[in-house]
Amino acid sequence: MPAATPPVDPVPFVAIAALLGLLVGSFLNVVIHRLPRMLQRRWAAECAALRGEAVAEAPRYDLLAPRSHCPQCGTPIPWWRNVPLLSFALQRGRCAACGAPIGWRYPLVEAATGALFAWCAWRYGWQPAALAWAGFAATLLALAAIDWDTTLLPDDLTLPLLWAGLTAAALGWTGQALPDALWGAVAGYLSLWSVYWAFKLLTGKEGMGYGDFKLLAALGAWLGWQALIPLVLVASLLGAAVGLAMKALGTLREGRYVPFGPFLAFGGLLVWMTGPHALLRWVGLA
Repeated sequence: MPAATPPVDPVPFVAIAALLGLLVGSFLNVVIHRLPRMLQRRWAAECAALRGEAVAEAPRYDLLAPRSHCPQCGTPIPWWRNVPLLSFALQRGRCAACGAPIGWRYPLVEAATGALFAWCAWRYGWQPAALAWAGFAATLLALAAIDWDTTLLPDDLTLPLLWAGLTAAALGWTGQALPDALWGAVAGYLSLWSVYWAFKLLTGKEGMGYGDFKLLAALGAWLGWQALIPLVLVASLLGAAVGLAMKALGTLREGRYVPFGPFLAFGGLLVWMTGPHALLRWVGLA
């Protein structure tokens, strides 16, 4: 009888995944900062072209160029001062060149991405599902931060997330049958689309953007139609609580609104980690 294969120790895999997550988190900070500006440049160039105006050639600006630099003094940041978490701690949260404070967003995004990648490795082990869900989590983090800053949910992220969810379901990586993923995408989009138009017809105002429809469609593709009700419920309750707190503190931005995308993203992560039924039990509706 052949000897039994010893079980694979998950600790090294989880540690490697956490380190990879820290590196991806560092890149996510670039995406969060630059992607909205890239879109604004693209839109401005397209509008100028439609008006028949000459579009001046601008310096290259994308996710790779120019090099990372201090937003205050413009000093390029060498790689040894751009190590996730470690550089922030060693520099005590300040630029090494000019001493300007570095925002806490950077290490928080890196730490959150590292933790989520470690969770994927621990939960799914050496399977393609671990990589798929890690990409899901990283994209949601980027979308949440971009929407909070700019109220934009870029198609460059929401649409690939949607198609990736359907593809992962077809490959059996998400635990969702393809019909459940497909109807999750359809129901996710149409539910918020219906709310949008009902609100607009009643009030004459727009209560949310089209990016919210696409994000919920993507979440439905990854999590299935069964997850949509608890997901939206959690997102709505959390969004209302944060909005009321910001109103009480006088920190609501101009227009007195709170973007919904970050709460949809948080709800999606929570449903993924706990399951929709557990979430409903927590809020007393199971």
